[in-house]
Amino acid sequence: MQEEKTVTKEARPGNSKAIVIFKPFGTVANVEVGTLLLDAAQLAGVEVNSPCGAQGRCGRCKVLVEYGEVARRSNPKLSSADESQGYALACQTVIKGDVVLVVPTKEEIQRRPAIETAAEKIALPFVCDWRREPAIQKLYLEIPPPSLADNTNDLDRLKRELAKRLGIKDLVVSLPMLRGLSRTLREADWRVTVVLDMRNWLPGGSIPPRLIGLLPDDETSTNLGLAVDIGTTSVVVYLVDFITGKVVDTASAYNAQVSCGEDVISRIIYSQRRDGLNHLQRLVIKTINDLITELAGHNHIHADDINEVSVAGNTTMTHVFLGLDPKYIREEPYIPTMTVPPRVSAGDLGLAINPNASVYCMPAVGSYVGGDITSGVLSSGLFQTDRLTLFIDVGTNGEMVLGTKDWLITCACSAGPAFEGGGVRHGMRAAAGAIEDIWISPQNYEPTYRVINNISPAGICGSGLIDLLAEMFVTGVIDKAGKIRRELPTPRVRMGDHGPEYIVAWAAETASGNNIVITEADINNLIRAKAAVYAGLSVLCNSVGAKLADVEQILIGGAFGQYINVEKAIQIGLLPDLPWEKFHYLGNTSALGAYTALLCKDMRAAVVDIARKMTYLELSADNSFMNEYTSALFMPHTNLEASLR
Repeated sequence: MQEEKTVTKEARPGNSKAIVIFKPFGTVANVEVGTLLLDAAQLAGVEVNSPCGAQGRCGRCKVLVEYGEVARRSNPKLSSADESQGYALACQTVIKGDVVLVVPTKEEIQRRPAIETAAEKIALPFVCDWRREPAIQKLYLEIPPPSLADNTNDLDRLKRELAKRLGIKDLVVSLPMLRGLSRTLREADWRVTVVLDMRNWLPGGSIPPRLIGLLPDDETSTNLGLAVDIGTTSVVVYLVDFITGKVVDTASAYNAQVSCGEDVISRIIYSQRRDGLNHLQRLVIKTINDLITELAGHNHIHADDINEVSVAGNTTMTHVFLGLDPKYIREEPYIPTMTVPPRVSAGDLGLAINPNASVYCMPAVGSYVGGDITSGVLSSGLFQTDRLTLFIDVGTNGEMVLGTKDWLITCACSAGPAFEGGGVRHGMRAAAGAIEDIWISPQNYEPTYRVINNISPAGICGSGLIDLLAEMFVTGVIDKAGKIRRELPTPRVRMGDHGPEYIVAWAAETASGNNIVITEADINNLIRAKAAVYAGLSVLCNSVGAKLADVEQILIGGAFGQYINVEKAIQIGLLPDLPWEKFHYLGNTSALGAYTALLCKDMRAAVVDIARKMTYLELSADNSFMNEYTSALFMPHTNLEASLR
């Protein structure tokens, strides 16, 4: 056992003293009541990680109060669950009596926990008995071969065996399936695995199952599906096991359509060029096929074993994916070709899976509220709650839904690609090398940052950009209009090739060997994006006679929704200034909804009902939106009452 080392600080008259024991170091400090835990640790020579300079903005100085009484300041970096377990932020907690603290060692801080794969974190949001009513069923059959005494045709022979095993009296069989039926049965010596699409079949119902595969021998051990989220900037794919109901693996990539425009309006315009629509469709199909190839390689599977696909995307992305002309989505009165897409076959689209697999797209509400949002309302459970709830999906477009299980109203605004790394000079996706957290010292304006995978920085992702904007505002690097204060005494503020800029990382620190900066133009893009979202939230509430303060919970979706720092988002005016406990991060609700609908037949019907139930508010026809937007083009915005809880 280590010998305890005692450090004493002289008491001022009238102040009581407290003993602080630091585990596992064996150090004891004698300090005044009211001292911050961080100050006590520094006095004792115990290192506590605090990269934000003890401003309570990073949450990295978390320690465990094993014994004793302390007073914690409210901070979004410390949840109620953390407090109940005894954790405290050393820079935001004062000592009220004798205390025993457990401080992580440097080795523990540097040691990264075992990484849980993205797939392991994904779970169905609802109880679903997919085994009782499988969407895709595989069945091994040993079929008696024909003879002179039994000259039943091959298809009826197959149906006869299915009737014996499952009570299925008929099948829907496509012409391509029929063309290979006889050869497959004979080459397999009449021992085959039948792959059935059961989605529309009910026992005794009028719509029989659809034959989508006939495989030699017993291939029932593998049965897979895909849930796909087609974002304007990124595409995410979940590989789903129909046998276990779990997500096996995930993959994501930039939507290759980005080369033809960063937002949906640019894509629509591009689609009107010669062969433009076909080119856009080929690009997104290639993006998905490349991800399928990646998943197949990682998991040692054949892509032909993927037997169904569920797709969520905004209305424009869904139109382009299906090869439908999106032209009239951007022309008043903004009408899409359809909102509930029909089932199509993977082969018709060119997806590199079972060509007979069904592809279902999540239903849309209107031109700018698509299947990604109905999918999010489904997976978030908003359509089942009694509480007044605001659902926000922040991406290239800012879509939001307000309501309860009894009513839903929705709108969308063009946030642009800034929060996904687009339109920002050194913006990037949340991938290895992206700066995801940033703190700036108010004393010398020096930044401290954290990089995904702890490697040299290559750029700044969306969550990092929100952090950076908030830190620059709070520390005075920029003013309320987003202008960089060039008179600050720091070499990080300078006039660059693209105007005033702040240097986040010097060239010697970066992966590219070039400075990573944020310019005033970048800041303006971010301010416009956050202003559009905040204005949309305000107009949506006003349209039903409610105030933002009336909202009981705010559900945040989107690819990077789970990484948004609520405090920072409030500081820049992206989110309303409400108690932090009202905010809940849900991650990629679009992909999760697609996964839910892929596996659960009841949820496939529920998402269609959600789309039909939602009232669509067209912001371009609402005169109040521009007023709200103009008011929000400042940090955080010009409505001071909205900044007060």
